[in-house]
Amino acid sequence: MKSKFLGILLASAATFTFSALAQTGSAATPSGAASTPAGASSAPAPIAMTGTKVGAINIEGAIFGSNEGQKEVQTLQKKFEPKQSELKQQNDELDQLKKQLSTQQDKLNEEALANLKKQIEGKQKSFDRSMQDAQEEFGSQQQDIAGKILQKMAPVIMKYAQENGFGMIVDTSKPWPQSPILVAGEGVDITKQVVDLYNAQSGVAAPAAPSSTKPAAPKPSGAGAAKPAAPKTNEPAK
Repeated sequence: MKSKFLGILLASAATFTFSALAQTGSAATPSGAASTPAGASSAPAPIAMTGTKVGAINIEGAIFGSNEGQKEVQTLQKKFEPKQSELKQQNDELDQLKKQLSTQQDKLNEEALANLKKQIEGKQKSFDRSMQDAQEEFGSQQQDIAGKILQKMAPVIMKYAQENGFGMIVDTSKPWPQSPILVAGEGVDITKQVVDLYNAQSGVAAPAAPSSTKPAAPKPSGAGAAKPAAPKTNEPAK
């Protein structure tokens, strides 16, 4: 019951570019430094990376593959279980009406048939609207989680890159052609190393396996993180 509709809520995973990391991981302005003049940009300068190696990281996979990220997503999923039940109920009612139309359309008079089709169309619109609202709300809250974790993970990424001679690190959260990265081999991927370092620094233990079957949080990998496909919505009967 849950897995069918949970997929649409997980489909809105957050994605970030590495340029944001460079700013997030920048050193803070010393307390004794002069304040920023009015009108001047307050954005911190990116950290200089003097290495020569090129690396890749799946930012999305690192965030939601970390212990903290997985726990946050599990909590969010639990919060949305009532909405999943509501969506299932709406979908079941819609399916029943469509079955009724399929089996009785030859037996109904013109007025009854028109009323049934109108009822199906109304419930279809209501279901689609509820589905979209749930997806947007889940996606927004998931973005908040990702932003919070990224603030703490960015310095870990930058420190690892500097200490290991990287001059450039690209984000592989999105597969080509959505991103300019065509392919990134496992040998240049640092996602797992960053997740391990972040887990050790955060002190958050690995989450317990959920009792019911649910789609897992995105796993760290060198390629774009796979996302569960949204369930197909029922189309209004013609």
